[in-house]
Amino acid sequence: MLVLGIETSCDETGIALYSTASGLLSHALYSQVRMHEEYGGVVPELASRDHIRRALPLTRQVLQQSGLALTDLNAIAYTEGPGLAGALLVGASIATSLGFALQRPVIGVHHLEGHLLAPLLEPRPPEFPFVALLVSGGHTQLMRVDGVGRYTLLGETVDDAAGEAFDKSAKLMGLGYPGGPALAKTAETGQLGRFKLPRPMLHSHDLNFSFSGLKTAVLTASRAQTMDIRMRADLAAEVQEAITEVLAAKSLAALQQTGLQRLVVAGGVGANTRLRARLNLAVSNIGAEVYYPKLEFCTDNGAMIAFAGAMRLKHAQKEYGFGVRPRWDLAQLEAP
Repeated sequence: MLVLGIETSCDETGIALYSTASGLLSHALYSQVRMHEEYGGVVPELASRDHIRRALPLTRQVLQQSGLALTDLNAIAYTEGPGLAGALLVGASIATSLGFALQRPVIGVHHLEGHLLAPLLEPRPPEFPFVALLVSGGHTQLMRVDGVGRYTLLGETVDDAAGEAFDKSAKLMGLGYPGGPALAKTAETGQLGRFKLPRPMLHSHDLNFSFSGLKTAVLTASRAQTMDIRMRADLAAEVQEAITEVLAAKSLAALQQTGLQRLVVAGGVGANTRLRARLNLAVSNIGAEVYYPKLEFCTDNGAMIAFAGAMRLKHAQKEYGFGVRPRWDLAQLEAP
């Protein structure tokens, strides 16, 4: 079965083709970073309009790369939520229109399920069950995953997500947009010890997270003195250390609490090299394993949506009315 995946939840247009027989055939991505950089963050209306411009050319591109035609498709999957309402509607309307025109079933995919399943695209995928750390600009959650659609929430952030803490801290420090990668790059030349930032909820004896207090501490530190290049790098290094220390500690606690030996890391923050180094060491020390998607599949992409859609072909429908879910709890999903 051949599934077309369409991702338009925020500021990246992703299109991909996945075959249940041959795996991922082709994928393409267009990032809106340059457009939003001028505003210091995503402008929803501009994001929606750009998805309209990019989605169909990218669809033609992936079909051409695979030597296939629209009529070869067996189903179309799209991101139904969560995300920006206008951006989601672009992908939903295109997917539904294609489904109606081709008389093919359409599958609405949960964006976080796409991220969670992305490591299964790798040559050495993790086996179920496993603990998943979903960590991005909008979400920070620990889940027990017993199969597709079988998710148990273990812990989540009570305020800001880890990616949000990266981005907002970078903005407070004048590091530009997108903040997370800019802060990580600045931290490469920084040294720890000059600043002391909190590790929120590190010893809370549960699996929840909190990062709003860290953001406030960064604001206080950055205003306390005039920042030169050296001090900014040192502060960036401390911010990164604080966030990754908490993420690694909670992930390790989740493995110990569940008794599982496999950890899957998904979402944009999963590309952070310091986080990966911490997790690799922590997990190896207890004889467990950690799995990541390729760097290109950490951020939003069409491949994860096509794959998640293929896993849910039983839920495919030929009913062409559509809606989106800007807010959608992952725990509401059912097994296919």
